[in-house]
Amino acid sequence: MMAGNSEFSKRKLHSLLGVIPVGLFLTQHLIVNSFAKRGPEAFEAAAHFMEALPARIFLEIFVIALPLLFHAIYGVYIAFTAKSNLGRFGFFRNWMFVLQRVTGILTFIFVVWHVWETRMQVALGKDTVDFNMMADILSNPAMLAFYIIGVVAAIFHFANGLWTFCITWGITVSKRSQQINTYVTMAIFLILSYVGVTALLAFV
Repeated sequence: MMAGNSEFSKRKLHSLLGVIPVGLFLTQHLIVNSFAKRGPEAFEAAAHFMEALPARIFLEIFVIALPLLFHAIYGVYIAFTAKSNLGRFGFFRNWMFVLQRVTGILTFIFVVWHVWETRMQVALGKDTVDFNMMADILSNPAMLAFYIIGVVAAIFHFANGLWTFCITWGITVSKRSQQINTYVTMAIFLILSYVGVTALLAFV
């Protein structure tokens, strides 16, 4: 019984962290990147504004990195131990169940690579995160495709995760509310995907 309660608590925490703060950080990151559409100066001004926030290191470690690390590691565990969803929901939700796990793994790979290619290079003193750095990375068509897939996967994982979050936390209980939430979360996916992909293309 205690093990069951512990598992339930971990899953609720995993769901919560996927929205707050990880999902909010993803949205903020996409918005900052969208300034690239206005040119290098606008992007770098937005990026420097975020870097100049008070207690930035504290925020990056305790509000972003650690919650993201827990969500990612426990998410990989869930993905590889999840039982089939067949019979619990309809055809569409079964596909969402599968895609949530697939995009979780893709997002994990993408985030690790993106952090290595940007933040870690700065920490090693090899580069600075600016418009030119992203332009150089995305000038390779293979990397551009990888980034587009990674960004869209991350956004889908967040948007579809919102649907599950609302059930897990008792926000959408009725079937009708869950149907409405499907439209809302898919709209969020489409809007953020447009913001994310057009921002990437602005670096090219």
